[in-house]
This record gives sequence, structure tokens and C-alpha cells, in this order.
Amino acid sequence: MQPAETGVRARSDYSELLGRVKEAGLLHRRPVYYLVRIAVLALLFAGGWVVFALVGPSWWQLAVAAALAVVFAQLGFLGHDAGHRQLFRSRRANDVVGFLSGNLGIGLSFGWWVDKHNRHHANPNHEDRDPDVSGSAIVFTETDGRTRRGLAKVFARHQASLFFPLLLLEAVALKVASLRALLRNDVKRPRLETLLFGLHLAGYVTALLLVLPPWQALVFLAVHQGLLGLYLGCSFAPNHKGMAMPSKDDDLDFLRRQVLTSRNVRGGWLVDLALGGLNYQIEHHLFPSMPRSNLRRAQPLVRAFCAERGVPYLESTLLGSYGQALRHLRTVGQA
Repeated sequence: MQPAETGVRARSDYSELLGRVKEAGLLHRRPVYYLVRIAVLALLFAGGWVVFALVGPSWWQLAVAAALAVVFAQLGFLGHDAGHRQLFRSRRANDVVGFLSGNLGIGLSFGWWVDKHNRHHANPNHEDRDPDVSGSAIVFTETDGRTRRGLAKVFARHQASLFFPLLLLEAVALKVASLRALLRNDVKRPRLETLLFGLHLAGYVTALLLVLPPWQALVFLAVHQGLLGLYLGCSFAPNHKGMAMPSKDDDLDFLRRQVLTSRNVRGGWLVDLALGGLNYQIEHHLFPSMPRSNLRRAQPLVRAFCAERGVPYLESTLLGSYGQALRHLRTVGQA
């Protein structure tokens, strides 16, 4: 087969898969599913803060902090789906959910995150174009590792051991990045986002200081934000780390660029719930606007199609995915 024919065939692969997915009705929105999810999360969010107020100055607040970390992470997953317009056909309706769950709910700039995340989807794991890879504190390639100096080089050498402890700072890092983006007006609706972000910070700090003494409020904040960052980081870590990392010299079509750089995590409904549907990373990257509840149904179709075309399709257990990611970080760090 000539190179031109190979390119045409590669482009038609995704078109054929897309046709099968559409024929199965898997791209249809599921507004009722999301309305129920929104209602449940709103109740859990409000209920968590009511329990926080009722418990008062007590070490039982650490349990409340852990529970609220889970609720905040689930709100983050909802904002993720809204950013991909999985919830409703209307862009405005998705944006409303995104701003409320992100800026107001968990203190994350929805506009900044959507822009960053879309760039990641366009070039997943690309060493120069993926914002989750380039400029990261983590070293993902040996080439990047050679450029590190001083403490950065020492950190890179031990990054596999430090990876999970570092995730405790992820929620704070996201807030700092959001604040910087808002101060630079790097979002489409800076006034709205800044207002909602400010209301979140003011409400959060006021609630802590009204109910808890300062030292206990500080402990609550550390536990809540630390566990939130750990939860979010552990949800994202299995997706791409340790997978293929294309460079500017690689010429992959869309289907292979998404499948070869992504990893699925096997599990039942509990894994689906805990990871917010991100365990179907391959299907999500191929069809970002597909509602979360349809990803499980799309998986057998996508897996069979990849087998037909000879495209490697990787699945792993949750613990196995962490092991693969850590081995990759250890290899490039020590190199």
C-alpha cells in the first residue's frame, strides 16, 4: 500500500468508528441522568456543610473534611462533563453548570481549565503540546530530565516515590493556577468567573472561622484540600502516565493518537463512580462529548474495532495502572 493510501485509510478508520457509535445512539445527550446527578450532588454539598456546622469544634470534623473532599471531587467530575458539553445540547446550560460547580463550588476557574483541558485532548501525552506534560514538575521523558538542574534534578530522580505525596498539593495548585488566570484575564468571562471564585473563597474561609477555632480551621483546610488533591490526582494518574508519548516527529492519525496514549481501568460500577467515568479514557478521548453513562456501552464496540484494525487497546486494573505509571516515572527519573 502506498503512503497516500495508508493516510486515507487511517483517516477513514475514525470516520467508520464514529458512524458505528452514532448508529448505536451513544452520542445522544442524557439530560435526565445529569439532572438527577446534579440534584444528588447539590444535596450532598449542602448536607456536608450543614453537618459541618452541627458538629462544631470537634476532631470529628476530620471525617467531615474527608467526606467533603469526595463531594468536591465529584463536583469536579461534573464540571469536567460540562466542559465537554456532555450534559445538555445548549452550550449556555453546560457553562452554567460548569461555572457553578467549578468556580463557586470547588474554587476552580472553569474557563481556564476548559482551555487547558481541550489542549490536552488535542495532543494527549505530546511532549511539547500537552499542557499536562510540558512544563510539569514531573519529568515524563529522558530528554526533559536532562534539562533539570539542582533541586529539580534531585526531585526528578526520586519522583516515583514522591508522586503520591505531591498529589496532596494538587487542589491548592489548581486554585493558584486559577487565580493567576483570572488576574491575567485569561478567560472569556473574567468578571463572572472572578466574582464566583471570590464568593467561593470568602464563603469557605468564613465558614471555617465561624465554626472552628483558627488552629482547628487550619487542620480542616489541610485535610480537606489535601485529600481533594489526592483524590483528583489518583483519578487522573491512570489515564496517560506510562503510555506512548508522541513527539513532533510522529505522524499519528486521530484514532491512533488517542488510543495509543490512553489507558482504560477495569472495574464495575464502583470504579465508574469513583473515577467519574474517566476509567473509560480511550472512549472518552475518542468521543469527548459522549455522556458519561454511555461510555461503558461504547467500550465493547471501540475495543472490537481496534482489534479489527490492529490498534493496541490497553486495559488494566486500578492498582496495575498505578504500577505502570510509577515504573515509567522511576525509569525516566533515574535515567
